Amino acid sequence: MTMSSLPPGTFGVRLCLAETNEMFSLPQCQNDLTLKKLKSHLELLTGIPLHFQRLQYLDEMDLLDDSTFKDNDIVRGGTITMRIWRQDGWGHLVAAAAKGDTMKLAHLGVTEDFAGTTPYAEILGPEQKKEWVAHRAFVALFVASHRGHVKTATFLLRHGADVHSKTPLGRTALHAAAVMGRCDCIELLLSCGARALDPDSEGQTAVSLARLWGQQQSERTMVRFQWRRKSAAAVLPSSSESQAVQETSGHAS
Repeated sequence: MTMSSLPPGTFGVRLCLAETNEMFSLPQCQNDLTLKKLKSHLELLTGIPLHFQRLQYLDEMDLLDDSTFKDNDIVRGGTITMRIWRQDGWGHLVAAAAKGDTMKLAHLGVTEDFAGTTPYAEILGPEQKKEWVAHRAFVALFVASHRGHVKTATFLLRHGADVHSKTPLGRTALHAAAVMGRCDCIELLLSCGARALDPDSEGQTAVSLARLWGQQQSERTMVRFQWRRKSAAAVLPSSSESQAVQETSGHAS
């Protein structure tokens, strides 16, 4: 869509992810767009779960979720800055996952056998520590899958990352990989049990999001995987059939 074909009152801005210096384009903004609605879109565009997003404009004051572009004087061609909540090293974790830095992630509390600690983790009991690691592993998997870092995603899954974990908006790592066309990550996640037809809080599945974002290869990859799995299941005999075959073989001998 060209600038001349945009709806009236629509304009573009840019977004800078401070932890990685990545730049993203937001071409279809409007004055009445709320920051809460924007964050939902940014979760897919930037691969940063909504609850870690701190949005700022012109200064270092966080923008309120219920405020609009007009409330914050965000204008055409402006640059919004996204920062990650820094507590407990989340900014470092997100940056490492975005770069596919597996070695660094291994020292940031994303594996079940993590021996290190942080000031926050030190006050946690065993079960709370387990949940702490699981959450960090999922966030790292979500970001790495969005960026297409299949080796990092493989490392995280081998060390206990849950392929079914979701962001507050109900999105899994598969949703993130699908909207960005990361087919190698899609194959990996599906092979580890990810479900292509699980809806997020807006009712969108990984397949429907791939279609909305114009990622035809993502959609085909998921459809082919589902077809292969169904074909394999149809070929394999059921347990009752297997037992009947064994009994028949026994009588024959």
